Order: sequence, then C-alpha cells, then structure tokens
Amino acid sequence: MNARVNAVAGAAPDDVFSDDIVVPALDGYPLAATLFLPRGVKRHAILINSATAVPRQFYRGFAGYLARRGAAVLTYDYRGTGDSRQKAPTGTNRPKSLAGFNATMADWAALDVTAAVRWMRERYRTLPFGYVGHSFGGQALGLLANNTEIPRALLIASQAAYWKLMASPENYRVVAFMNGVGLPLTRVLGYAPGWAGLGMDLPKGVFEQWTRWVMSPRYLLDDATLTARENFPNFKGALRAISVTDDSWATRPAVELLCSAFTAVTPEIISISPVDAGVKKIGHLGFFRSEHRDALWRGAAEWIEAEG
Repeated sequence: MNARVNAVAGAAPDDVFSDDIVVPALDGYPLAATLFLPRGVKRHAILINSATAVPRQFYRGFAGYLARRGAAVLTYDYRGTGDSRQKAPTGTNRPKSLAGFNATMADWAALDVTAAVRWMRERYRTLPFGYVGHSFGGQALGLLANNTEIPRALLIASQAAYWKLMASPENYRVVAFMNGVGLPLTRVLGYAPGWAGLGMDLPKGVFEQWTRWVMSPRYLLDDATLTARENFPNFKGALRAISVTDDSWATRPAVELLCSAFTAVTPEIISISPVDAGVKKIGHLGFFRSEHRDALWRGAAEWIEAEG
C-alpha cells in the first residue's frame, strides 16, 4: 500500500526550524518525533498523526508548510514503526527487531496518540490547537480518552476500512494479501515484514488487529473488545473529513461510516478530485505531495487554523 511513500514526501521549507526529539508515550515508551517551529510568532499548535505503515518523514513538507504559516507542528512515529523502532536513546527499550514486540493499533491510539495530544496541549496551552489525522491517524481521534481537548480536527483519507467498501479490484487484492500473504508471514516471522508489500515492518499485533478490522463490516466499530470506541461520542470539536475521489481505500462510503460514529457533532465531509488539484491522480497518499501547496494545502491550513 505504501511503496510510494518516499516519492511523495516533500522537504520542509528553509525558513522554519525543525528538531528531532523524543515524546514519551503514556507508558513511558519513547516515541521519535520532529517538532517544526516558525521563525516568527507562533499562532497555532498542530499535531499530525500518521497513516498505518507511513513514517513521520512523509509529512515533512506539509508540516513545514504549516510552520511557515505560524504553527508549531509535531509529527511522530507510533511504537514499533519508523524511528520509534530502532533509533533509541541509551537505556530505552525500543526493539531492534519486531519479533516478539507487543503492540496493537489500539495501543497506538491509547498510549501514543493520546500522549502526543497531551504533550502538545501542555507545551502550547495558550495556542489554538488543531489535530490532523491521515487514515489511521483520523480513526484514532474517536478512540482517544482526551479527544475532548481537541477543538478542531481535520481527517484526510480517514475511513472505516471494511474491505467491501474499498474500490474494486483493490478490495480483492487487500483481502488476498492480508489473509493469504500477510497473516501467514506475520505468524511465522513474529512481525509483518515491510518487504511483503507494506512498505514498513509492523508489529504482529498491529497487523493482526488491522486485518480483523478490515474484515469486519463496520471496521473497528465492530470490535467488542475495543472499549475505547465509547470515546467517539465524546468528541465535540469542529470536524472536517476530506474524501479523495480516486482513493481506493478511503472511498466516500467508508469515510461516511467512520464519521457516523462521531455522534455529538455533524462532520463536514468534503470530496476532492484530481481535477480539483489539476493532476491525474491523488489516491490515498497523494494529498501530501508538495505540488499541492496551493490547490489543496492552503484550504486545509486555513480551515485548521480557524477559530470558533
């Protein structure tokens, strides 16, 4: 799914500061992160939450763009992925191998995303705060115990990713890969190998839970063991979801299904097409191409920066 990640990531502008830091998860696990700061006055604080198997560097161009506009922006890697897997400070417990490493997507939300929200709120408590979630990063919003602290959330290609809601023939490819290749390899190796087609190694528990959700008609909303589902109705901020018309994973029905779980608000769902951006293809990842600064990024930034 994410083999094109490196090709679409842009560089941060030269007129912003960026610093690689460590943000502690709720259980103390060190998460690799990058903080982007404007050289001028900080007017907003924005947290960018990644898609599954997408490293934080992928969002560098978009983060730099937001920082240039006056935002303090944080990107980070979930546990067991990217630099939160290998580049560990001395004395920390990040694994060099994912075999035997215990983590689930529910852990990402409960321990990692929740902590990132808290870190930004505590550090920039006087600034208006915005949450950007790409794919899983948007799904996680509804699972957070502290989503009541988020006044504005922009979801990009975020969906209830039931396989039958994906576009054909991608849906059949997903089912065949997850069940016929991904799960067998994961159970043999003890982790899901990126070389099999994911683009990034994933912890075993993450891939197994993800597969169960993809096979369920309401995705994670069907998971009776996921008690964090009760947090969806707690979100009461402004919510905009961007649906890309040629995204075979996050189709409009899948986006609508996820948004339906935010019962305390009326999500605004906006469809954008390649024609809107003057390109032939956007897909699940392409929103973050640096070529979309004017066509797509500007409107997203203006919305996330708005107050009230």
